[in-house]
Amino acid sequence: MKVLCFSSFTYAYLDRARVLFASLRRFHPDWELVALITDLPPPGFQLRLQDEPFDRVVHPGTLIPDFKSWLFKHDVVEVCTAVKGPFLLDACGSGADVVMYLDPDTALFSDLTPLIEQLERDDILLTPHLLVPNEDHQAIFDNDLATLRTGIFNLGFVAVKAGGEGARFAQWWNDRLLEYCYDDIPAGLFVDQKWCDHVPVFFDRVGIVRDPGYNVASWNLSQRKVAIGQDGAIRVNGAPLRFWHFTKLGPTGDVMTRRYAGDSHAVYEIWRWYKEQVDAARDPAIPDRYWAYDQYGDGTEIERAHRLLWRERADLRMAFPDPFDASEGGFLDWLRAQGLTARPAA
Repeated sequence: MKVLCFSSFTYAYLDRARVLFASLRRFHPDWELVALITDLPPPGFQLRLQDEPFDRVVHPGTLIPDFKSWLFKHDVVEVCTAVKGPFLLDACGSGADVVMYLDPDTALFSDLTPLIEQLERDDILLTPHLLVPNEDHQAIFDNDLATLRTGIFNLGFVAVKAGGEGARFAQWWNDRLLEYCYDDIPAGLFVDQKWCDHVPVFFDRVGIVRDPGYNVASWNLSQRKVAIGQDGAIRVNGAPLRFWHFTKLGPTGDVMTRRYAGDSHAVYEIWRWYKEQVDAARDPAIPDRYWAYDQYGDGTEIERAHRLLWRERADLRMAFPDPFDASEGGFLDWLRAQGLTARPAA
C-alpha cells in the first residue's frame, strides 16, 4: 500500500517540520513525505532537499489558478490551512492508496500502522479534540467551549483513502477551502477546521479515532494521563502514545500545558525533548516569524485590513492582477491614494 503523508507550513516552521518528518521517516521509511510550503526562501537560505527528511517540496502556486490574487485574501494561518484542500485533492489522484496530513508541530512516538489498518474499513479518519467531557469549570471553558467555536475535530490530522468517500471528501474540502478558509468565528468559520464538523453527516465510512494515544495536546491533557515506563515506552491512558501535537510552542503552549499537566513529569519531559529537537533543527538563516508574502514588493507590510478589502472587492481583484506589485499604478499605490495606508518615508 502506498501512503503519502504531507504537512503544510512556511519557512518559519521548517524547524518543526523537520522534527515531524524525521519522526515519520523513523517509523515509516517507505512512506512518501511531502512538504507543502507556501513561502519563498529567505535571502541567504537555500533548501537542500538531499539533506532534508522529506522527499519533495510542493509550492501551492502549482495547484491554484491566479495564485497571488487568491493568496492575498489570506493571512499566514489561513493560507497554510487553505492549501491543504487543493493538495489533498491532487494527491488522491497521484497513485497513492492513502493520503495523510499532519501539522508541522506534531511528532510521532510510535508507528501509525493501526490507522492504515482502520482505513481498510473506513475511508476518512478524523481525531476529535476531546474524547470525554470535562467536569472542571476552567477545563470546560478552555476546552469544551473552545471546540464549539473552533471545531469538534482537530485538523492537525486527517487521513483518507484515495478513492471512494475519501476522494469525495477531498473534492468537497478543496472547494470549501478555496473559497471559505478564513479565521472568522463570528461568521461560523475557523479556517479549514470548522468545516469538518459536517463530515460525519455529509459522508459515509467516516472513522472517528477514539484511541487516546493520537493527537495528544494541551486541549485534552485534562483527560489524558501520560506515563513513561521503565522501558522508555510512553503510554496515554494505558494506550501507546502515537503522536503529540505541540501546539503553540512558546509561552502560550507552556501556560496551557502547565495548567493541565499538573505534576506530570512525563509531560514536561516530552515537551523538553521536543524543544531540544526543534532548537537543533533551526536554521539561523531563517528569520523568526518569516513569511515572504507578508509584504508588498517594496517591503511595505501588508495590513490585515488590506487583505479583507481585497477579499471583499471583486473590482479591485480585476483591476490589479498582482496585488503584491508596489509599482506606480498598482494596488498599493491605489491604497495610498485612498489614504488607506501610509506613504513611504521620503
